[in-house]
Amino acid sequence: MGAQSTGPRPTPKQYLPLAGQPLIRHALATLCATPAIAHVFVVLAPDDTLWPAAAMAPLGGKLRVLRCGGETRAESVANGLRAMAVELGDIADDWVLVHDAARPCLTVPMVEKLIAEVGQDDAGGLLAVPVADTLKQAGAGGRILRTVPRDGLWQAQTPQMFRHRLLLDALAAAPQVTDEAGAVEALGLSPRLVAADVSNLKVTYPLDLQLAEWILQNRVNRTNVRI
Repeated sequence: MGAQSTGPRPTPKQYLPLAGQPLIRHALATLCATPAIAHVFVVLAPDDTLWPAAAMAPLGGKLRVLRCGGETRAESVANGLRAMAVELGDIADDWVLVHDAARPCLTVPMVEKLIAEVGQDDAGGLLAVPVADTLKQAGAGGRILRTVPRDGLWQAQTPQMFRHRLLLDALAAAPQVTDEAGAVEALGLSPRLVAADVSNLKVTYPLDLQLAEWILQNRVNRTNVRI
């Protein structure tokens, strides 16, 4: 799902409207509302002119913007980790949670579960769900090459939680990874899988926006409190 355009410039996915707010704001609101989290940093591209500062202001003083995004996810995370250390000082042993802007349905209980289960594990960990569907590997001509056994397979989500120094070292050693756990695995460690649920979906296709809105609105309808 690329950026959507209704004018001269396309709107990046993270800023598309979702349930009356920019998509990225929903996850930021959850992270800012989690008591155990002291600071919430958003890593933006240096030339990002679309950051909706007014919409984010009510989230409070936890939220800070770092304009140091890179060309890849790993580069952006590594740049953000370095910038955090400049702002906060010696945080090498502090825990850091990395979350996708495109996962707007995160909840405070999910974050608290991750923190509780990973907080004593030096290898860190991440939210994930066991793979439920039968997996097919494609071959030539769009035909099935083989069926992949799903036993023991999990679908990675975010947040992913690691010590600051460990994650920075891991990303330096394996900058080609597509998630933080992969970098830590490359160091020979085995991060912990913390069971989440499918509602913590990543908005990837246009239909996902409708599904995310349904999830958010039904949470509000059940609790009468927006997270």
